[in-house]
Order: sequence, then C-alpha cells, then structure tokens
Amino acid sequence: MEQVPTGEAKLTRYHEIEKVLFKDDTVIIMVDGKEYSFALTDISQRLAKASPAERAAYEISPSGYGIHWPLIDEDLSIDGLLGINHQPRSSSAKMAV
Repeated sequence: MEQVPTGEAKLTRYHEIEKVLFKDDTVIIMVDGKEYSFALTDISQRLAKASPAERAAYEISPSGYGIHWPLIDEDLSIDGLLGINHQPRSSSAKMAV
C-alpha cells in the first residue's frame, strides 16, 4: 500500500484503479495493472438496471478502496470484488501505532 499525501495527512492507497468501462452487461475494471471483468447481475442489481448515463457517472475513492456511483447510490469495494480479506491488526500492533 502506498502513502498518498492529501493536505497535511497521508492517505493509504489500497489500489490503483486505472479504468472502469461497461460493455453490454459487464463492467471491466483495470486494477493494479490487471484487467478484471464482472457480470453486472453478479455484483450489483443497481448497476445492472442503471442507464448508460448513470453507469458513466462514477467516482473512484482517493485511496483506491472502491468506486461510487452517486446517481444510483451504489458503492463497490475493490477488495470485495477481488475476494481480498484483510486480517485485523492485533491489540499490541494497534498500541504500537
């Protein structure tokens, strides 16, 4: 994970989301240099039912954690799409921070 400066604080960058595009009933996302395709009906009924204009109006989170579609109030996490599970930090690790 990369540290990204945002004003005075540093933001942890989880992923580099390079592109998001739709082809028929599929979304294609370029994440960390790799291309992934997902059937919309498998990941989001809201996106599956959205118009092309609603699908095109997305925002990528500054940290690269996910993608937000404000017109349909939908959010997808990249970790969730890719099946990545993060382990919570132990109590001793939290105290050391």
